Amino acid sequence: MPKLLQINVVANQGSTGKIAEQIGRLAISKGWDAFMAYGRGTPSSEQELIRIGTDFGIKLHALQTRVFDNHGLASNVATKQLIKRIESIQPDIIHLHNIHGYYLNYSILFEFLSRYNKPIVWTLHDCWAFTGHCAFFDFSGCDKWKTHCWNCPSKISYPSSFFIDRSSRNFDEKRLSFLSPNNITLVPVSEWLNGLLGRSFLSKIPTRVIHNGVDTDVFSGVRTNQNRPTYSIISVANNWSEPRKGLKDIIVLRNQLPADYSITVVGLTDKEAKRLPKGIIGITRTTNQHELASIYANADLFVLPTYEDNFPSVILESLASGTPVVVYDTGGCSEAVNYQVGLVVTKGDIDALTDAVVSMRKNPISRVACRNWAESHFKNEACFNAYFELYDELLRK
Repeated sequence: MPKLLQINVVANQGSTGKIAEQIGRLAISKGWDAFMAYGRGTPSSEQELIRIGTDFGIKLHALQTRVFDNHGLASNVATKQLIKRIESIQPDIIHLHNIHGYYLNYSILFEFLSRYNKPIVWTLHDCWAFTGHCAFFDFSGCDKWKTHCWNCPSKISYPSSFFIDRSSRNFDEKRLSFLSPNNITLVPVSEWLNGLLGRSFLSKIPTRVIHNGVDTDVFSGVRTNQNRPTYSIISVANNWSEPRKGLKDIIVLRNQLPADYSITVVGLTDKEAKRLPKGIIGITRTTNQHELASIYANADLFVLPTYEDNFPSVILESLASGTPVVVYDTGGCSEAVNYQVGLVVTKGDIDALTDAVVSMRKNPISRVACRNWAESHFKNEACFNAYFELYDELLRK
């Protein structure tokens, strides 16, 4: 039977880990052997798990990143041990996801991949693969990635470097590494990212856009609390500490809305939740998908004022739960939304965001329409089956 090996910073956790897990489960249902190599956490999975490195190794990698700006160029021993496992497994497809995150040496990995005579698929969840430092550059307004990175304006953002700027050398080393395999296919999860790839040094590599999917069985739209005195708004993110997620805009939005609107922010740390101003409820991060589904379903509206994103799964989760959305026109966000299920407003225009929220209350969108949109366009089986169509094409070559 064919073998699939996926590599990601996390397994069955966070948006990318859940995506990789669903692909792995689908592989198993199709009779494949599925392996998941990951960098951090203590996950459970239906796939055979392979831990890459150790917690201590991640800390050393992070330290080298903070001081020398050489993210993705540490973890030598851990990467060589991973390669030994790959050689013993001999997967028919190697599927990469986020290979950044302080756990892997991309130079060593790609040197191996350049001589591994089987197909490689790389799902791109952000822009890190073609920049000299950052995962996104919209917030800083930088376009050096189109030609050659240097003097990075996002040096202290993820993956943060507080001293040395190595963005020029990183750009060169990524270009050298990532262009070395001749059997790789890139999978941007949005048309927006696919457009950026066409202007980057990765432009000659074949691409296939495959949108993220959502588990419509878990995010089912079942409501348990429909008699609230206020119009309930929620916003969900995995890391609100990043300014690009738009928490400041949510606070301004709260101040501009009447008192009979309530806002709940999901995904905070305990410290962040305690620091929220009056009028905003904070809920800490949860890994319980059914609990999260209930939070979506019992809200009247989902708002995502993110300044940098690719194709956020939280939009799909909200729609599958029957909750309409208002989002900034960021990255691929508008690809998940049409006028039947929500509104898209100009990034950073909080007055327009406020007007959109008020409009959605005055002119409510059918929850059934939201649910149907998610099921017809983003049901995980259909989206992730597209990967297996790609796998089959590559294996036939």
